[in-house]
Amino acid sequence: MRIGKMQLLQPIQMGAWNLRNRIVMAPMTRCFADNETGVVGPDVVEYYRKRAADGVGLIISEGITISPRAKGTIGLPGLYTEEQIKSWKKVTDAVHQVGGTIIAQIWHVGRLTRHEIAGGLPPQAPSAIQADGHVHRLGKPYDTPEEMSIADIKEVIQQYAAAARNAITAGFDGVEIHGAHGYLIDQFNSDVSNHRQDKYGGDLRQRLTFMKEVSQAVIAEIGADRTIMRFSALKDDVRDYMWEDPDAAIQTFVEAFKESGLTMIHPSTMDFSQVISDGLTLHEIARKYWDGIIIGVGNLNPELAEQAVEAETIDAAAFGRPFLANPDLVSRVSQGEEFIAFDASKHFHVLV
Repeated sequence: MRIGKMQLLQPIQMGAWNLRNRIVMAPMTRCFADNETGVVGPDVVEYYRKRAADGVGLIISEGITISPRAKGTIGLPGLYTEEQIKSWKKVTDAVHQVGGTIIAQIWHVGRLTRHEIAGGLPPQAPSAIQADGHVHRLGKPYDTPEEMSIADIKEVIQQYAAAARNAITAGFDGVEIHGAHGYLIDQFNSDVSNHRQDKYGGDLRQRLTFMKEVSQAVIAEIGADRTIMRFSALKDDVRDYMWEDPDAAIQTFVEAFKESGLTMIHPSTMDFSQVISDGLTLHEIARKYWDGIIIGVGNLNPELAEQAVEAETIDAAAFGRPFLANPDLVSRVSQGEEFIAFDASKHFHVLV
């Protein structure tokens, strides 16, 4: 590979951010915050600083909850109290001191939780339909959620907006809205979990109303040039789920993104190369309808990422687990070195 000329290693203007290269650190839940307060400590500061110091273009943080009821497991950080904001400011300061750019992934898990995790209250969801599966780390089944009223919906939309505002106060350069993987926004998007009869239910276009309103509220707070939307067909609680007509579904999503004022999207899949419709992958279909920024993700390696950037299927490439084992991932890519193999028994339980 032409290491010196790799497009992956070239700077890019992405929204408000002048990035050093097109390599993105994907969001990865680590559960290292204080469980009672949602505050992050010095180990988290060093975890992000180390990767920024190696030269990664953009860091997307682990999922950060927007309220106590948004929490899905033990040890998740928050971005809704002054103490939490101050703790994240130490992270962003450290990243910026070494020339990095970092955004906060703001997150509400919806029905994928239990009352003892979510502040003693039942989970929130578009409909009162219990999810299959168990709470990560707790090992207990998900609770049956409480169907959100219109007042609840408006309150949660404002919580997303507040979290975005708090992210900027904490020194983050922007946010990614987590609208993927079967969490709250995706629960509204899906007919599996959304059986509502009001304006937030119905066909796919109508079910995307909540996602659009969240996007518009966040953009109103911090601007479209600092906001990314992540979406997917993947659902943590529905095995092997796929849209009935992926091409039509993605076209409908893209129309909603445009109507919301979004300019940057992050289609999420476990396999970047998986063909899902008419010989095309998720990202290829997204590119067919979307001419804004696309971040690619899904078990990428440098060769595949470079090919996709050169083909203009994606503008930047996100790496997840390889960043856990390789804090120096960017250096390894630039020098053509192999990655250290990811070891789940080690890298999911320690900060390195």
